[in-house]
Amino acid sequence: MPRSTSGPTTRHRHKKVLELTKGHRGTYHVQYRRAHQSMLHALDYAYRHRRERKGDMRRLWIARINAAARAAGLTYAQLVSGLQSLNIAVNRKMLADMAIRDPASFAQLVSSVAAAPKV
Repeated sequence: MPRSTSGPTTRHRHKKVLELTKGHRGTYHVQYRRAHQSMLHALDYAYRHRRERKGDMRRLWIARINAAARAAGLTYAQLVSGLQSLNIAVNRKMLADMAIRDPASFAQLVSSVAAAPKV
């Protein structure tokens, strides 16, 4: 029986890495060792930034809610506090979407918070 070698396996692994690093600068998409390092860093950044994106979106929603609430005469903190005291459970994503797409219902929500007695 002929001696089996790892040549085809290594070539396929190398091709896979070089395919993933297509578009990287310099030797980072040509040489396997450099490409492998570049791939590991890129995948690490991708993993980390997928989690960062969630915080980024939350900050965006809060900024949008704050802007719309201030236009209606309340601050973000007053609006959220008022919603909690009235037991209105609307998450920030929905509030931000409402502020952008349906300003009338958002204004109605803000007016109900403003009209509520302060605790």
